[in-house]
Amino acid sequence: MLKGQLITLDEFTIQETRKFPQATGELSSLLRDIALAGKLINKQVRKAGLSDILGAQGTSNIQGEEQMKLDVLADETLIHVLKNSTDCAGIASEENDDHVCFEDTVSTNSKYVVLFDPLDGSSNIDVNASIGTIFSIYRRVSPIGQPCTIEDFLQPGNKLMAAGYIIYGSSTMMVYATKLGVNGFTLEPSIGEFCLSHPNMKCPENGKIYSLNQGNTVKYSAGLKAYLEYCMESNKAEGRPYSHRYIGSMVGDLHRTLIKGGIFMYPADSSSPNGKLRLQYECNPMTFIVQAAGGTGSTGTMDVLDVQPTELHQRVPIYIGSKNMVAKAIAMAHAPETV
Repeated sequence: MLKGQLITLDEFTIQETRKFPQATGELSSLLRDIALAGKLINKQVRKAGLSDILGAQGTSNIQGEEQMKLDVLADETLIHVLKNSTDCAGIASEENDDHVCFEDTVSTNSKYVVLFDPLDGSSNIDVNASIGTIFSIYRRVSPIGQPCTIEDFLQPGNKLMAAGYIIYGSSTMMVYATKLGVNGFTLEPSIGEFCLSHPNMKCPENGKIYSLNQGNTVKYSAGLKAYLEYCMESNKAEGRPYSHRYIGSMVGDLHRTLIKGGIFMYPADSSSPNGKLRLQYECNPMTFIVQAAGGTGSTGTMDVLDVQPTELHQRVPIYIGSKNMVAKAIAMAHAPETV
């Protein structure tokens, strides 16, 4: 590569495919389709303040959460692009009750299904803070040539073929992971292409930032409260207390964690004993990305990727980020309580 030469997402995925003579290119093509959807969503996000697409839609999703107008628009955009893809057999979305099968001949002969959170952190939309799209790709387990089934979408994270996110921030970035590693691409507006900007991303083993909703502290276990005290106190070994940062968007918080190191937590609490974040739309894809970069993700009792899903909208607790910080948090938060 010439110094200063841009490598587009298309070029990069084609280069990666050439490393495997048996590869058909379908996965690479699907990633490029998702990137196209990301560009279309980005266009709407960038002009949201000038269009009538801010605010609530007036409807709720399957979790009972109020849908924002951009939530619905992003969901419809992804479904439209993937339905017209030649490489997707069906989708499941955080915004919809059930999975959707694409039953045309091309789709039923496709190998992959896609799950996504179309607009993570949508409560931030009206205040112009970071939001993003999270996606995951599984190879289907149902017979090729037939419509996909619910079993295709209820696979554990350790069966993922690829996962990623698109963050709509000060710049728009697409980060995706395969078992080969994690790479980040920044959207170059002048040519309308995602270009490689963060090759071979690695999550530091240690960090200085912890991220969770401290407004829920009263609901946390004694062990987790002790860990938060540890984070806030001056720690002689570390030289200073940790810093607390919480955007309220998993994409935003974990993008920072992936680059700078740290820990993101959405643990179980007294009002959400199973956690709040969705396994298939948020926890599995983000854990797959962080682990491919050298970090880790846990429910507190097991690897997130080893959880066997039983329903599309299943929730789990999560501790994710730098290996050493996650290990410390789990050791303290889940220490046996003494009377």
